[in-house]
Amino acid sequence: MRILGIDPGLQCTGFGVIDADGPHLHYVASGTIKTMASAAMGDLPARLKVLFDGIGEINERYAPQTAAVEIVFVNVNPQSTLLLGQARGACVTALVARELPVAEYTALQMKKAVVGSGRADKSQVQEMVKRLLQLPGVPGKDAADALGIAITHAHVGQAMARIAQAAPLKRTTTGMYRGGRAR
Repeated sequence: MRILGIDPGLQCTGFGVIDADGPHLHYVASGTIKTMASAAMGDLPARLKVLFDGIGEINERYAPQTAAVEIVFVNVNPQSTLLLGQARGACVTALVARELPVAEYTALQMKKAVVGSGRADKSQVQEMVKRLLQLPGVPGKDAADALGIAITHAHVGQAMARIAQAAPLKRTTTGMYRGGRAR
């Protein structure tokens, strides 16, 4: 199975493509999509288009069968969180528009799956990605995170799919806003 991992960012979005054959992982490609040179820093719609088109180009070139995207964490600065969420939305929309199934993982889940510790730093993720994929050198930070997301999906995705088939999850209203006005 060919898996595309995405580490979304407004200035720099990392991508990583791997082939998973059971427990065996094979590196295909990785890199970044940078929006700073392509669009003016203040032109958000143009930057989102660069991300959307870039993900589409990666999809056409490498033909992944599934994709996994890192879930955005809530930042101290709400404006930064909103901008990052829009970048992530452009990436997910590009994947869904090409009818790819999309899985989502947090940075904590990825670090636990790749390094073994949710508190791992970027250099530890880079080194473990290098080792797991038998790369000649350490990938860049954004590309390493994207490859880590793809590796996480290779290990976790199949198990989660089997669990979902055995016992389908049903959406509940517990914890959801039930409508009406709170008083």
